[in-house]
Amino acid sequence: MSRRRSHVSFGSVLSHLGVIVVVSAVLGVLVAGLAVPVVGALGYGAKATAGSLENLPEELEAEPLAQRSRVVDSDGNWLATFYDENRVNIRLGEVAPVMRRAIVAIEDYRFYEHGALDLRGTLRAFVNNQAGNSTQGGSSITQQMAKMTLVTQAQTEEERAAATANTYQRKLQELRHAIAFEKNYSKNWILERYLNLAYFGDGAYGIQAASRHYFSVDASELNLRQAATLAGLVKNPVGFDPTTYPERAEARRNVVVNRMAELGVISQERADLVAGRRLGLQVTPSRNGCLSSEAPFFCDYVRRYLLEDPALGETVQDRAQLLNEGGLTISTTIDQDFQRAADTATRNAVDPTDQAIGGLAMVEPGTGEVRAISQSRPMGREKEQGETFLNYTVNSKYGDANGFQAGSTFKVFVLAAALEQGISPSTAFRSPEEMDFPMGDFADCTGSYPSTDTWPVGNSTTSGRKDLVTGTRESVNTFFAQLERETGLCEPYALAKAMGVELTDPGRERVPSFTLGVADVSPLEMAGAYATFAARGQFCEPRPVTEIRNAEGEIFKDYPAECSQVIRQSTADEVNRILEGVINGGFGSALALDKPAAGKTGTINSQMAVWFNGYTPTMSTAAMVAGANQDGNWVTLNGQVVGGTGIGTASGSTLAGPMWAEAMRAVSGELPYETFTSPTPGDAPIEVPVDDVEGMRADRAVELLTGRGFQVYVSGDEESRVTSVSPAPGSGLTRGSTVTLSAG
Repeated sequence: MSRRRSHVSFGSVLSHLGVIVVVSAVLGVLVAGLAVPVVGALGYGAKATAGSLENLPEELEAEPLAQRSRVVDSDGNWLATFYDENRVNIRLGEVAPVMRRAIVAIEDYRFYEHGALDLRGTLRAFVNNQAGNSTQGGSSITQQMAKMTLVTQAQTEEERAAATANTYQRKLQELRHAIAFEKNYSKNWILERYLNLAYFGDGAYGIQAASRHYFSVDASELNLRQAATLAGLVKNPVGFDPTTYPERAEARRNVVVNRMAELGVISQERADLVAGRRLGLQVTPSRNGCLSSEAPFFCDYVRRYLLEDPALGETVQDRAQLLNEGGLTISTTIDQDFQRAADTATRNAVDPTDQAIGGLAMVEPGTGEVRAISQSRPMGREKEQGETFLNYTVNSKYGDANGFQAGSTFKVFVLAAALEQGISPSTAFRSPEEMDFPMGDFADCTGSYPSTDTWPVGNSTTSGRKDLVTGTRESVNTFFAQLERETGLCEPYALAKAMGVELTDPGRERVPSFTLGVADVSPLEMAGAYATFAARGQFCEPRPVTEIRNAEGEIFKDYPAECSQVIRQSTADEVNRILEGVINGGFGSALALDKPAAGKTGTINSQMAVWFNGYTPTMSTAAMVAGANQDGNWVTLNGQVVGGTGIGTASGSTLAGPMWAEAMRAVSGELPYETFTSPTPGDAPIEVPVDDVEGMRADRAVELLTGRGFQVYVSGDEESRVTSVSPAPGSGLTRGSTVTLSAG
């Protein structure tokens, strides 16, 4: 029996050697002096082989390799990573010399001596494999790199299958590509691409990611033991994965060091020393996406914000691919000290499994930079533990939640509109506990509000004669209903929009009860809006990103502050003076900081949500607690246990306010001591440009212009197109001015 096995093995060797002789006849088709590996069984003619070679494409464009993108905080510290393949491309000179020697020794020891194919190595590997010793492969590093490139650049499952098929056609194509690479690139370029392409197991692509993952060092710092371990993984990254099969990985590492000693790369004594040691792993987990981030919902906000940016790709899919493969460095606005303060405050205020949600956002006035967002329900799939993927703190398009009514925090928009219109802070109304208001008494943007209903308004605080100061500080509903009757609905609504509140449904939102906060909003929107007062009337669009750099470290896109003066400085200064009184002697007295601060409480019907929006001259924070069960359906906060404390009747000052104060006090040491500017009347009114609505349907034009705060009248059919605008598009008008449209 043993003779028969030997005879069969020897016959097989002779058979394949015959193939080599046949194939050698077509060497002229490839390149002079190149030996071709086994390409077929006996009888596969040289003529047919040559024809196959001539029909295969020679050039294979080496496209840039996909690299992971990094998200960093405002100080440049790691926040999150996005990738399809965990890879960081590096130059060959950034790879430790011992790593280069180890990979060449075990994969292709004559790499720098032969062309695309090492005939001697192929024959040796072939004979060893036939003898049952398959420790070495026959493909050169260049051939392996060509195959890896084909697999990596495959766009479809069919292309991927073709790139890995065990066929002569694939082998010939791989060889022809390898010849082209050898012709067009240097050996060092090929080795560099090989090391960046190779998969090293456990999700690590390329030598840098593998070095960081398995040993927590850069590839430039690898020692012999580490380099030999990594070099051994390329042959079978799953089977030799040291985190799963440490004994196999250790045995494979020893094969590498012994091969290096055999080739004279290292001494046998040194090889024996390494072979007697353990692997020495120091694994750094590969963290992909936002779930593993210290600030998962801020990270998710960043990703969604960028996916909305058409500058990053024509489609959302294109943008996602860029984020996952572009090797970008995304610099964000988050301050992790502020984030930790926000997380501690929300965690202490509301438990994840409470029938409530706590949310908090921090925005810097004058820049719009979002310093932190936090919510009481953590990110995750375990619903019974209170986890969710809905981001309740940001605008709906970035977080999928619908938002929450903001209650009396909306009164500031009516207050600001009144001051913009020249209504004196001393203006007073008798404000009883209850009043009925004919809704038609409220002016809208195109005339009287179109309703004959009566709006009943009641106070939950105090009553009596109130002016703009006391009516605001005591949050008197009947006072603000009367003040809104004076201002009309158009300008307060337009001001809220100009200050970043995403109002999209005038029929539901621009109503007499607007001043009581019936619109659905997020803490981020309200923090940005109140930051406008802190910045003396300058609204800056909230933004979580400052810049993106490409894989080469060059600026790919800047995200500068986008700011505009939306109310007069004197108006903002007067609002600040009034709202300081909420904290200094008003409902928010218990929330005082060691710095000047202003704020406003808010409570909605049935105490289903309570708010406190407050700010210093340099930081604006909105805090919200909303009653909601685990399905996200609204419930009252009254009678609930929130954060371990039983709630009788919820209010903004006693539930959301302490959460605000805890977060702000924790970061107060990082905020400069600044005072609010005293009001000085006399600055010029704010003008808003008239939009060019010619050619637009008149009803859509009306919606756009009234959203700017203009009174709009249409001459003609509102379902027709606008033919002219007066004043002309581009003209600057104060809010409340009249714009006339001709349509027909």
